[in-house]
Amino acid sequence: MIKVGIIGATGYAGAELVRLLSRHPQVEFGALTSQSYAGKLIWEVFPHLYGLVDDRLEELNLPELVANCDVIFTALPHGHAMPVAEAVWQQGKRLIDLGADFRLKDAAIYQSWYKTEHTAVDLLASAVYGLPELYRRQIKDSRIIANPGCYPTSAILGLAPLLTNRLINPESVIIDAKSGVSGAGRGLSLKTHFSETTGNFQAYGVATHRHTPEIEQELSMLAGVPLTVSFTPHLTPMVRGILSTMYAKLNQDMTTGEVLAIYRRFYEGERFVRVLPEGMLPSTKAVAGSNCCDIAVTVDTRTKRVIVLSAIDNLIKGAAGQAVQNLNVMLGLPEDTGLDFAGMYP
Repeated sequence: MIKVGIIGATGYAGAELVRLLSRHPQVEFGALTSQSYAGKLIWEVFPHLYGLVDDRLEELNLPELVANCDVIFTALPHGHAMPVAEAVWQQGKRLIDLGADFRLKDAAIYQSWYKTEHTAVDLLASAVYGLPELYRRQIKDSRIIANPGCYPTSAILGLAPLLTNRLINPESVIIDAKSGVSGAGRGLSLKTHFSETTGNFQAYGVATHRHTPEIEQELSMLAGVPLTVSFTPHLTPMVRGILSTMYAKLNQDMTTGEVLAIYRRFYEGERFVRVLPEGMLPSTKAVAGSNCCDIAVTVDTRTKRVIVLSAIDNLIKGAAGQAVQNLNVMLGLPEDTGLDFAGMYP
């Protein structure tokens, strides 16, 4: 059995990690930490775990936790995973960070967008971006995994076949994305107050969202040239889910069927990416509670644009589920171990 520790087990992503890993046949919990609820049983904070997980939440004792666990998950706000990574590295253990601290390879770009000094710059080169569909080989041997952000996951998986095959003009990419309120985390704020979000639909972070450099970094690597995108996120009055709609100019005349064939080849054998049949469109309901990313493609021959739609559950494929998928890759297990289930509907 692999002993895991979860630092930040009572945020939404942390709680999903606990739920998913509680049914993983190769995992046992070494420690679950919480700054706000130390001393409580996990099910006292999250009643849906009653009878399934009886672990008591602890205050973080970093040296002890790292010493007692084989793999450590951090589900923390940006800036807080750096000292954990240093301790993990020194003790020869492995880290899967669900935050932003190791996603960007350039510390100066990180500091510019997150307004936080990066104190573990020496580990950035060793960190692997944890998108298994693209970096499976690197993930397997890495000791620090940077679990991707939710918006970047949907955008990168949606655009990867186009950029890899040089089918679009990289300068033409526009990403219009919508997310459920759980993406903002469990902390209280006026922006996510029930009265502010219910029956409302609003853009935020226009031209300033912190996932922008992460998206640009990964898409640039796929395109082979520096790439700048227009990315606009929106908050929708639902709990979970992301739907991204992406637009780009095609470099040549193609039909929807031809582009779909390229997508099917690109994602052939991928357990969690579902390329939908022509005419079928993704929806957040269809992926809710699952680790799947549903993708649809349509070519607009009138404008010579390709339109890609990508849907994920922001807390599963966009966070905890992808972290478990990365764990499975690291351990050499089937990637759907602990994740082999359909989503919830309706």
